[in-house]
Amino acid sequence: MISKFINDGLVAFYDSFDTWEEAVRASCNTLRNQGYINEQYENAIVDNIHEHGPYIVILPGIAMPHSTQGGEGVFKTGIAFMKVEKPVLFDDNGEIKDAQLFFTLAAEDADQHLQNITDLMELLMNEDVVEALKETKSLEDLKTIANTYNL
Repeated sequence: MISKFINDGLVAFYDSFDTWEEAVRASCNTLRNQGYINEQYENAIVDNIHEHGPYIVILPGIAMPHSTQGGEGVFKTGIAFMKVEKPVLFDDNGEIKDAQLFFTLAAEDADQHLQNITDLMELLMNEDVVEALKETKSLEDLKTIANTYNL
C-alpha cells in the first residue's frame, strides 16, 4: 500500500500548520494535483469537520480525511499520505485530538470507499509500521518502510 502512495505521487511531508483546516487542505493537495479530486471535494471534507467535529481523527496521531463515498468532486479512487512533524490539533468540544499522519481518501463509489478503509485499517493494525511512519521524515524513509514491511 505504501508503495502505491509513492508510485502514484500521493505523498507529502510538512513541518507544521497553523490550523487543522490548513492541514486538511494540504492533505488534499496531491490528490488534487494528480487529478483524483477537485476543490469541491476538499471543501466538503472541511465543511463536514466544521459540522461534525474531528471525526477524521481515527486513532491517536492519525487522521483519515474523507467526505461521503462517491462524493462530488471525486474522479478517481485513491489514498494520499501526508506526514506533519508538529502534531496538528483538533478541538472536539474541549477535548483536544491531534494527528501527524494523514491518510486522505477519495472514492468514486461506496464499494471503493469501503475497500479504501479496509486497506488502510490493515496497514494501521501493524503498530511497528505506524511507529515507523510517525518517525519518517522523507520520501526515502517512506521507501525504506515500504521495502522493510513489504508494503
